[in-house]
Amino acid sequence: MADLADLAGVSKITVSRALSDSPLVNQATRERLQALAREHGYKLNLNARNLRLRHSYTVAVIVEMKPSNDRTMLDPYPLTLLGGISQELTAAGYSVLLTTRQGATAAAVQAADGMILLGQGVHQDAVRRFDKLGLPMVVWGAHGDHDHHVVVGSDNRAGGQIVAEHFTGQGRRNPVFIGNPGHPEIYERLHGFVDALALHGIKPLLIRRDEFTLASGMDAIDALAARKVPFDAVFACSDLLAMGAIRALNALGRKVPDDVAVVGYDDMPLAASFLPPLSSVRQDWQAGGTQLARKVLALIKGEEVESEVLPVELIVRGT
Repeated sequence: MADLADLAGVSKITVSRALSDSPLVNQATRERLQALAREHGYKLNLNARNLRLRHSYTVAVIVEMKPSNDRTMLDPYPLTLLGGISQELTAAGYSVLLTTRQGATAAAVQAADGMILLGQGVHQDAVRRFDKLGLPMVVWGAHGDHDHHVVVGSDNRAGGQIVAEHFTGQGRRNPVFIGNPGHPEIYERLHGFVDALALHGIKPLLIRRDEFTLASGMDAIDALAARKVPFDAVFACSDLLAMGAIRALNALGRKVPDDVAVVGYDDMPLAASFLPPLSSVRQDWQAGGTQLARKVLALIKGEEVESEVLPVELIVRGT
């Protein structure tokens, strides 16, 4: 840098600013110095600059899920969330370091300026684990009464309530909930569902399933059939579970929605093209990703940040 400054007849700080595209150097000088740097094979050492500034300009995004053949990283969750996050962080000059829970111990993650955690884990075990890194952290998930972290997430309790109101409006009296309430988001959906049904004197049956997959949804319905439990409505905590439930109901000769109404959660693109088209609770993941990024950037700057609850909507289709 000193050599370039001598060749150009400017100071080292001017060279540094020009190579960083700083507006403090006029465009003509920036272009002249950048051309001179290219001619002499000089590149700004970003790692050295970040070390000097004590910033990596990187945000680690950790997806708290175990990808499988049925539930891949290409699904709307987490892909749509990641789209909103990446767009916002890139515009702010930050790089995105994407990893799963298994890769989150890497040195690059620990060197990040901040962290976005997609999913809280069962009983918030993921939140507790990554909180130990001491990084500014924003979490996608459910809002607890005593949550000390910044959380962005959908109104899961309202999601459960609107499904309950949908079922009672159809005269359904024997609903089933499929999911694992050990996850904070699922817990909120279940309790919104239970509380709204209680107003009508209805108590739903809980079928606990840990995997949010087609196979798991089919298995849940087969288990109900084997026990000869009467039911006329199914609220699945994910669209894949709901689709699996419909497949199993079809195999059993039960018509959807005539015999059994089914509602999923997430409103993934496949829901609209499924046969029959799946009714589902829609979350705005794009807006969620944008808010996660904005809030972690604010935390990195030392600003006060509050959690945010995003609205949900029941999309009624053919189930």
